[in-house]
Amino acid sequence: MAMQSALANVRNIGIMAHIDAGKTTLTERILFYTGVSHRMGEVHDGAATMDWMVQEQERGITITSAATTCLWRDCRVNIIDTPGHVDFTIEVERSLRVLDGAIAVFTAVEGVEPQSETVWKQAEKYNVPRIAFINKMDRVGADFGAAVQSIRARLGANPLPFQLPIGQAESFEGVVDLVRMVAIRWPDGSQGADMVESEIPPELKDESARAREALVDALAYEDDRITDAFLSGRAIDDAWLISAARKATIAQRIVPVFAGAAFKNKGVQPLLDAVAGLLPSPIDLPPTAGRLPSDESVAVLRSASEEEPFCALAFKVQTDSFLGTLTYLRVYSGVIAPGDVALNPRTGKRERLGRLLQMHANKREDVERAGAGQIVAAAGLRNVATGDTLCDQKHPIVLERMTFPEPVIWLSIEAATKADEDKLTAALVRLQEEDPTFRVRTDKDSGQLVMAGMGELHLDIIRDRLQREFRVGCQTGRPQVAYRETLAKPAQGEAVLKRQTGGKGQFAHVVLRLEPAARGAGTSVHDEVVGGAIPREFIGPALDGAREALEIGALAGFPMVDVICTLVGGSFHEVESSDIAFRIAASLAVQDCAAKSQPILIEPIMKLEISAPEEYTGAVIGDLSGRRGSVNRMDSRPGVQVIGAEAPLASMFGYATDLRSATQGRASFSMHFHQYADVPPALSREIVARLRGY
Repeated sequence: MAMQSALANVRNIGIMAHIDAGKTTLTERILFYTGVSHRMGEVHDGAATMDWMVQEQERGITITSAATTCLWRDCRVNIIDTPGHVDFTIEVERSLRVLDGAIAVFTAVEGVEPQSETVWKQAEKYNVPRIAFINKMDRVGADFGAAVQSIRARLGANPLPFQLPIGQAESFEGVVDLVRMVAIRWPDGSQGADMVESEIPPELKDESARAREALVDALAYEDDRITDAFLSGRAIDDAWLISAARKATIAQRIVPVFAGAAFKNKGVQPLLDAVAGLLPSPIDLPPTAGRLPSDESVAVLRSASEEEPFCALAFKVQTDSFLGTLTYLRVYSGVIAPGDVALNPRTGKRERLGRLLQMHANKREDVERAGAGQIVAAAGLRNVATGDTLCDQKHPIVLERMTFPEPVIWLSIEAATKADEDKLTAALVRLQEEDPTFRVRTDKDSGQLVMAGMGELHLDIIRDRLQREFRVGCQTGRPQVAYRETLAKPAQGEAVLKRQTGGKGQFAHVVLRLEPAARGAGTSVHDEVVGGAIPREFIGPALDGAREALEIGALAGFPMVDVICTLVGGSFHEVESSDIAFRIAASLAVQDCAAKSQPILIEPIMKLEISAPEEYTGAVIGDLSGRRGSVNRMDSRPGVQVIGAEAPLASMFGYATDLRSATQGRASFSMHFHQYADVPPALSREIVARLRGY
């Protein structure tokens, strides 16, 4: 009972938002007011506790998610501060996979921005309850009501204000608490540590009464006591409102909304109260679902209890200069201690845990045990990758793995000197283990080493880390687009491999069917062979050969996607057929199919949102047209025009510099991957000819 009581006071939360919404600044204030740090680190000074990487401090952005822990009231709050830049979306993805709740930060001026939508969808994917914090209420153009409305309109959520701001922009001084119906202000000179409560200002009384009535009306559906008290005119207990709000928040029927200005130290403590009062503990959520490793059709559940068998998810792997590899674990059930042995069902191997560490950004302290609901880092794990499950050897379970977006841009990279070659390969392998959206391969035609990632900034950071952390001299080529190939129509093809080498020959006959799938559906390879036309022992190698051929493509060496490949028939020779013969024959059959099915080139299309002064709108739209872009939305905000557009990634390299030049540095933009689309035929022929060298 004591353990469950302690678990009820645990909050595993993330802070997520668009770039520059103030996530890290908010986290720094939380650490200050909870007593973890004794000074407020500022992002613009490069002194933020959570932005500990050199690159983060220099650029003033968050690159990697950082974990920390603090105490507020009677709750243990484990926090993960995530990046806002779309190039590092994997950090948000894997953090949300293991969190129980989240604070979504929006600015009072821009409201919902493109990356806000992306992280919101990621939270929905993992059913993470959220509360919203409208930050930067002190900025010129701040509009609390418009920000709340943008959450409703653009995210399809049900935002419910629990506070109203007292003043906006330069007149912002505090908030009205709509549950207790008091005004809260933060006097200057106390770094926000002192809160003064008073009566609601006369000019806000009517608006506050209406907002309170809307709050009560929304929560009455959750608790009959509120309805009865409201209808009979009796006072409504504050505890009833909090209890009903907690229930609705966990069920994701509402998104409680709070206001403040983190940089000015206003609004942070009530937000922490909301984290403790409204967001779920591990025991408030359904048991964690998994599958038996031996039979994935059998579901297995694990409750958040230390009495259950141990299971945890490895959600991040990080290279540490002193400890080697650190593996971040979210423990879902049971308990584990340093020296214990756990099973990794993916590899079938046992892993012995070395040290268990409680992380505070890049600082750490040893812990003697880790139980259900905890987030810790483990040293000493050798063959554990992001998304792997660790579990009790006698009670195996495989938790749902994470899915990662495909890279959209690649660069050739080579060592600066002969001495750096081996170091470069080793460093790239370690970085690839850390980041599932970073890929490294050797180009089959040129023999060059190629690295792929989510954007120019992503690969720029990788290159910087190679030189600083791993001390490897390297040079990179020009950015290239990660094109893909697909099919225009279905086709059936076949191939016969018949070789005589003097002794035993090689024979295999494979018949395949290729069909286009829905865009974004991925590639599937399966067999429909009947009547024993191909023995079962050769079907696996044939399917492997087909997969390898699809990875190479048919036009210009790009992987073939959104294709259904079906092995439909063939024949064999009792003596001369072999695994390798069927692998080669299937690969040749894919090429035969592809030649008949009109392979086409597809390219990544990016979604953009550009904010520019109105006088530059024409220049921005004209430039987009020249980049094969299309404008699909225009919104007016105070002093600026917001342009929503789509454009091919191939035409967007160097766009930041060109946009600054065209608008005298007064415009900004954000860009993230949207979908793959067909390359225009003339351009496709030009790209294929260039890549084939003619």
